[in-house]
Amino acid sequence: MTGVPASAAGGSSPAKQANPASLKKSAKGAAAADVSAVEAPGVLEPTAAVGSGAAGHGGAGPDAGSAAAADGRAPRGGKLAAAAVNQASVWNIANLLTMLRLILVPGFVALMLADGGYDPAWRAFAWAAFAIAMITDLFDGHIARTYDLVTDFGKIADPIADKAIMGAALICLSALGDLPWWVTIVILGRELGITLLRFIVIRYGVIPASRGGKLKTLTQGVAVGMYVLPLTGWLATLRWWVMAAALVLTVVTGLDYVRQAIVLRRQGIAARQAAAEETDA
Repeated sequence: MTGVPASAAGGSSPAKQANPASLKKSAKGAAAADVSAVEAPGVLEPTAAVGSGAAGHGGAGPDAGSAAAADGRAPRGGKLAAAAVNQASVWNIANLLTMLRLILVPGFVALMLADGGYDPAWRAFAWAAFAIAMITDLFDGHIARTYDLVTDFGKIADPIADKAIMGAALICLSALGDLPWWVTIVILGRELGITLLRFIVIRYGVIPASRGGKLKTLTQGVAVGMYVLPLTGWLATLRWWVMAAALVLTVVTGLDYVRQAIVLRRQGIAARQAAAEETDA
């Protein structure tokens, strides 16, 4: 009798005729893929991301990414793409402002010492470079914290840039005879000493920046900026008083940071001793 399907005649379909051994192998392969998905999420997640990105740009699409994930292999360029993202995060607006401040340091020194260091025009340009550096100092940290742009580079470069521009200005002014060397030594000694103190007690905690410290930085910037400009008359007298106020704030806030460091160290030691006693008990 012709024209009767094999299934209707009682025969077996091609699916039923499949080799049982091959079915077992495919089941084992699926189980292995599931195990690899659980044990190695770091491999599969970049794969999916690359797959979806390729689909968005006319590439192979998510099927290609999932196929690579099923084999337990990361797609080509997956690690390179992740590295590119990490590198790009450094180039944010806050870090760019910090880099600008670092670049301004040698430019400021060149302008400050141009034509013997006493030309009013060059000193005005030097003041402009110093003012830009101080303004960027006010904004880069705030921008980084507000928009979650804090990076390891910023943590290291920002304080270096701050101390570099201030130190360059103080040393140039003292070298030109506009500011006594003892003033430069007091300010720079305080800055370097507090920085070293922060590193010494960092095992016990972090000394936060105080309002007095921020006021000190602002007053120092105004005073040094006034000394960079070739002022005369009552403005020259005023800058002397502003610098005197900056020196007082420098010493007072420095002593306060030392006090905080001592208290923080004592608290840290006491906490460690208490934890050790609880462990022994």
